[in-house]
Amino acid sequence: MLKEVWLNIRVEKIDMHEGVMIKALLDSGAMEMFMDRQTAARHGFKLQNLERLLMVKNVDGTVNSKGAITYQVECNVFYKGHVREPLKGDYSSS
Repeated sequence: MLKEVWLNIRVEKIDMHEGVMIKALLDSGAMEMFMDRQTAARHGFKLQNLERLLMVKNVDGTVNSKGAITYQVECNVFYKGHVREPLKGDYSSS
């Protein structure tokens, strides 16, 4: 039985210290944190082009159909009194 785990987290823009609450899907196999481009744009996060594209593979080793990660955002992530700061490795796909 597959089960999704969603968390309510606060994501804060580094340059303004302005944050928003968003729902985040917990992925225990992810090596970094990811934010889709639409969420980044909706909340006013600045997208920074990556020097190299980051290819995304699925658990079965196939290339993800959504394509490569092309942007990053800088932000702090807050969850239940814990903070991960500053994240330059939060990526958005095109």
